[in-house]
Amino acid sequence: MTMPMTIGVLAQAAGVNVETVRYYQRRGLLDQPVRPLGGARRYDEAALRRLQFIRQCQTLGFTLEEVAELLTLDDGRHCVEASALAAHKLEDVRARLAQLRRIERVLAQLLAQCQRSRGLMRCPLIDALSAARSRSNGADLRQPGR
Repeated sequence: MTMPMTIGVLAQAAGVNVETVRYYQRRGLLDQPVRPLGGARRYDEAALRRLQFIRQCQTLGFTLEEVAELLTLDDGRHCVEASALAAHKLEDVRARLAQLRRIERVLAQLLAQCQRSRGLMRCPLIDALSAARSRSNGADLRQPGR
């Protein structure tokens, strides 16, 4: 058993800033222990594990709202619901990866056009980006030159 921790020690052990701990407390993700008369609040190992859980969830792309939902499912009886949340997150990640691959292809094509152009002409990259922005505020950059 370890000694109770101050907020600073807790934050350091979890690899976060003290303000992050306070923010999670304001969001209701982490309980704030009672302050003893004339003393500092003390956090236990459970608070550290919860803080580490929150950080791990964020590393995997879960929003704080999703983390809060996962925390409500942590009683050993909601594995199906937790799995559904994780499956939805995986779908989101895959969709973002597909979008990033499309962006990669477009940028590679635009860079190839830039490298082929020589002389005193407008930059094909800037022209394509300007045309896409004027069509739909930058959201329609699918293929260069279209």
